[in-house]
Amino acid sequence: MAKPGVKPNLIVLSWITPVVLIVVWEALAQAGWLSPQVLPAPSKVLRTAWKLTLSGSLLNDLGVSLLRAAAGFAIGGSIGFILGTLVGFSRIAEALIDRSVQMIRAIPFLALVPLVIVWFGVGEGQKIFLVSLGVAFPIYINTTLGIRQIDPKLVELGRVQGLSTLQLIRRIILPGALPSILTGVRYSLATAWLALVVAETVGAQSGLGFLAMDAREFLRTDVIVLTIVIYALIGVAADSIARLLERKLLAWHPNYGKGARS
Repeated sequence: MAKPGVKPNLIVLSWITPVVLIVVWEALAQAGWLSPQVLPAPSKVLRTAWKLTLSGSLLNDLGVSLLRAAAGFAIGGSIGFILGTLVGFSRIAEALIDRSVQMIRAIPFLALVPLVIVWFGVGEGQKIFLVSLGVAFPIYINTTLGIRQIDPKLVELGRVQGLSTLQLIRRIILPGALPSILTGVRYSLATAWLALVVAETVGAQSGLGFLAMDAREFLRTDVIVLTIVIYALIGVAADSIARLLERKLLAWHPNYGKGARS
C-alpha cells in the first residue's frame, strides 16, 4: 500500500518536465533565439489568451468545441459499446459486424471528409458525425476484448450458484470487462479531439479549429499556439476524469484501489 504523501509527490514530479520546458521556451524566446513568427513566447501566448477571453471569442469557441465533442462522444460511445457488447457475447454477431467495423476503422479521417461533407454539408452534423465515428472504435474494440477475456471459470461458478443470464452479465461479465471498457473510454477521449480538429478545419464558423485556421490566414502564430495548448490541457483534464472514474468504479479491483499505483 502506498504511504501517505507519496501520491501528491508523484503528481508534483509529473509536472516538473512540462514546467521546465516552458521556462526554457520562455528564456529562448526572450533571448531572441526563437522568432515570434515561428514560436512566440509563453508570456505572449498568455497575453493573447487574456485578450481573447475578455473579448468573449475564446470562451465562445471553446464552448462550441466542447459541446461538439460531448455530443459526438455520447453518440459514438453508445454505438461502440452496444456493438462491442453484441460482438463480445455472440460469434454470430462477430461474423456479421466485426469485419465491416474493422474496414471502416482503417479509413483515415481525411479520406472521409469529402464524403461526409456531401452527406451532411459543413454544419454541425458533419462535425458530430466525425467525432462519433472516431470515438466508437476504441470503445467497441475494448468492450469486445473485455468481455472475451472474462475467465470462463467465473462464469461457470456463477451458473453453479444459480445465477440467471442477466445476473451473470450484471454481476460477473460487465464488472470483469469494465477495466478494458474504461481503457477504451480513455483512448476515445483523445480520439474525439483528433476528429474534432479535422472536422473544424473545414467550413467551420466557430470552435477552436476555426480559431486556429482563422489565425493562420493572418499569420497569428500566438493564437495557433494558444489553441494547441488548450487542446493539450483539455486532453489532460479529460484523461484525469477518466482516471477518476477508474478509481471510483473499480475500487474493488486490486490494480485500481486506493493503494494501487496510478
